[in-house]
Amino acid sequence: MKQFKDVDTYISVHDDFVRTQLEHIRHIILKTVPKAEEHISYGMPAYAYHGVLLYFAATRQHIGLYPMPSAVVAFKKELAPYPTSKGTIRFPIDQPVPKKLITAIVKFRKLENEEKVKTKR
Repeated sequence: MKQFKDVDTYISVHDDFVRTQLEHIRHIILKTVPKAEEHISYGMPAYAYHGVLLYFAATRQHIGLYPMPSAVVAFKKELAPYPTSKGTIRFPIDQPVPKKLITAIVKFRKLENEEKVKTKR
């Protein structure tokens, strides 16, 4: 597994189309959760906001979004066109990512993490 020092470096190694899709995901996350902390974890871009928010990564076959199992369950109907597993969503590598769906998932995870903080208090 390649080691990346930051998200900019991670995104820069991909071809133009994939790089654009990754930038869209990054922009959605940072616009939706401006206080999210961005770093590399498990060799991929990771975001934290009151705990783990989500991860994303590009492979040869797909762009993976890793928003935790709760989000995959909550958006089961909307995710029907995409392969999923417990905490993973796979978007085809050769198609634009669904920005509205990703935005909704990020909002969901943000609210979920905020609720966890409230519950702990």
